[in-house]
Amino acid sequence: MSGREFIALGTSSQVPTRERSHNSYLLRWDGEGLLLDPGEGTQRQLTLAGVPAGHIHRICITHFHGDHCLGVAGVVQRLSLDRCDHPVHLYYPESGQLYIERLCGASVYDQQIELIFHPIRQGPEGMIELYRTEDYSLHAHALQHSIPTFGFRLEESAGVRFSPAKLEAAGVRGPMVGELQRQGWIKVGEKTVNLKDVAMHRPGSVFAFVMDTRACEGAVALARDADLLVMEATYTSENQELADHYCHCTAADAARTAVRASARLLAMTHFSQRDRESGQHLRDAQEIFPNSIALNDLDRVDIPRR
Repeated sequence: MSGREFIALGTSSQVPTRERSHNSYLLRWDGEGLLLDPGEGTQRQLTLAGVPAGHIHRICITHFHGDHCLGVAGVVQRLSLDRCDHPVHLYYPESGQLYIERLCGASVYDQQIELIFHPIRQGPEGMIELYRTEDYSLHAHALQHSIPTFGFRLEESAGVRFSPAKLEAAGVRGPMVGELQRQGWIKVGEKTVNLKDVAMHRPGSVFAFVMDTRACEGAVALARDADLLVMEATYTSENQELADHYCHCTAADAARTAVRASARLLAMTHFSQRDRESGQHLRDAQEIFPNSIALNDLDRVDIPRR
């Protein structure tokens, strides 16, 4: 598994429909697989998408309403059945500790995998770093729903982009380039060449995942400068009162979030069962943020490298 792509395994909200499976998503990122909010039917949708369960390294749960977590039981048992050869990390609101324990032990099975639990504590407002590697980091931020809920943000580490012309003018060639990048400077004859003299800052790619919430500052923070913002758009604009009452977003709310956050692409999902098609969601969103799409089950979206 390599590359970066987002797979919408299921795109319905509270109730699966004939056209849409329960809410569930997979993010493939440079050899790791992050399973996001696995609702019922996730095992089957993974099969239809051609993704082995063993490609899952981390499971991220925004909150413990059933359509965002009931697939966990089947997934962890499938990982054991397939003898997954790496630990699987689970991230979830701390308030749902009892539910995650029940889901991971919902029936009799032979547990053959290591599950590592990472409860996210509801604390002061702000971004929470969940883990970091040399290449990227995963963060969470509280959202505004009827129960404790977090969104997730994956950020590629910033890098540098060299100017070939400046490297040539400075006499930096071959292995010298790697040395310059590692230590930030290099001697070329009697002259010192600093990294900033021949390179420019290159920001990393960003993926943001915002599920059940009303429009809020937390959603904007998660989506800031995202190359791909995946966000719930449960209702169309004509049902704004329902969205407000149930602490959800309309397609217009999602589009306004994308605008405020300077996101590059908005992918809407988590559609109400009352809407068999997403055409009106798309029209509502594109009036505000033209670079919007409405996801269907098994859609795939590539995430470009900057």
